[in-house]
Amino acid sequence: MPRVENPNVLVGFDTADDAGVYRLSADLALVQTVDFFTPIVDDPFTFGAIAAANSLSDVYAMGGKPISCLSVVAYPANGDPDLLEAIMRGGFEKMREAQCAVLGGHSVADSEIKFGYAVTGTIHPDRVKANSGARPGDALVFTKAIGTGVIGTALKRGIARDDSVGASIASMLELNRAACDAMLDFDTHGCTDVSGFGFLGHAREMALASHVTLEIETARIRLLPGALDAARAGAIPGGLNNNRDFVSPSVEAPASLDAALLQLLYDPQTSGGLLISLPPADAAALERRLPGAHIVGRVLPRDNKAIILL
Repeated sequence: MPRVENPNVLVGFDTADDAGVYRLSADLALVQTVDFFTPIVDDPFTFGAIAAANSLSDVYAMGGKPISCLSVVAYPANGDPDLLEAIMRGGFEKMREAQCAVLGGHSVADSEIKFGYAVTGTIHPDRVKANSGARPGDALVFTKAIGTGVIGTALKRGIARDDSVGASIASMLELNRAACDAMLDFDTHGCTDVSGFGFLGHAREMALASHVTLEIETARIRLLPGALDAARAGAIPGGLNNNRDFVSPSVEAPASLDAALLQLLYDPQTSGGLLISLPPADAAALERRLPGAHIVGRVLPRDNKAIILL
């Protein structure tokens, strides 16, 4: 697709950012995104809520405030309407938690259930936190643990631990609103949310958009309970393999790195955390202030690889 030539498009699709940003005036811009997917948990209400949290995350990653949304629904024509109601009610309640108004939506008949939202937010044009803002010398802070993809696959195969599933669901249900609010109080240079392309996939996008190299201390990355066990048991989602095939040429990894841990760094996440680039002193303060936030690496001048794993 050709790049959009419009002076009001502050963030388009050319840097693979989390959401688009369109300036309306000198002090107001819209943040727009859309996301939907198939069920990843058994409970329909929970699935709807996770889908909503995941859709909202892209707006938070840009530093925006979600204000309204439209649902996107694919559902079997002869499906149970009570099940659909539970999915949509779960999404509605999560949107209400985010103070984001559900204005309507669109549905189609489909043999495979899919659900999500197109979300609109607002932001000041000068406060956009794009993935292209990382600077050499910055520290990298990540705000959640990883492993939702392998745990979800383990659940489908009937080998997931109960505590692992519970921790994964709790993580996916957690809005990135608090992380967004916290990072805006600091000199944040760049941000991206970690979702379907996995930790390394989204880190690569940040590195390429910012023309830098990200050095990641793998021992610092927090994992959901049971995630390593699921990976070692072979509960590998197809998206993980796709992510690894696409992203690994941009990654320098030591031969001694645990193979299962490396797998998890490519694991597709649902409603994952924010990866934030900001000065080291601010990063340390953010780590102290925001529960779950942890420094995972630093930003270097551009090297041969976009990502260096330690």
